[in-house]
Amino acid sequence: MIILASKSRVRKEILEKNNIRCKVIASDIDEEPIKESLLNEGASPELISKNLAEIKAVKVSSQNQSQMVLGADSVIDLENKIISKPKDREEALDILKRLNGKKHYLISSVSIAKNGSMIWNYTDRAELTMKTFEENKLKEYLSKIPDEKLYAYNVYQIEGEGKSLFSKIEGNENTIMGLPIDKIKEYLLNHE
Repeated sequence: MIILASKSRVRKEILEKNNIRCKVIASDIDEEPIKESLLNEGASPELISKNLAEIKAVKVSSQNQSQMVLGADSVIDLENKIISKPKDREEALDILKRLNGKKHYLISSVSIAKNGSMIWNYTDRAELTMKTFEENKLKEYLSKIPDEKLYAYNVYQIEGEGKSLFSKIEGNENTIMGLPIDKIKEYLLNHE
């Protein structure tokens, strides 16, 4: 049994599909000031994703001694700038307009902590090239996504309708969905 330090339904489903029993205890950290601080220090998108995954895992681990805690974080890297989850539909449309017709990277990091310390981490990235759309098509796409999915998983759901937005996807689908499960399974197999 592993503790998942995330409220992400998709991450929990990926673990369960791979026969990894988990209990959810969300870290509830405020990510924005951490991102801001790291950006001010010139941190790369990979480093920001890795640090956030570690902070989440370590926080929950320090309150659940002797249990393995999995923290995860994903960021969108567009031209070396981070794109965060939208706060409203207007911001979601703005994000899609910025990604429109361009290549970007989706970076997913995972970290495992035990007894309040990080013991393992892994970061993977996928490259996605979005097709070019008229603004009304982007609005139409967004209108089909329920609020809870839009705000929880960013502006595209690669496991669903979001796949149609892209002309090219290079990388692991689980990485794009926020959890590079193969590396997690490999680690757990050797350390449980």
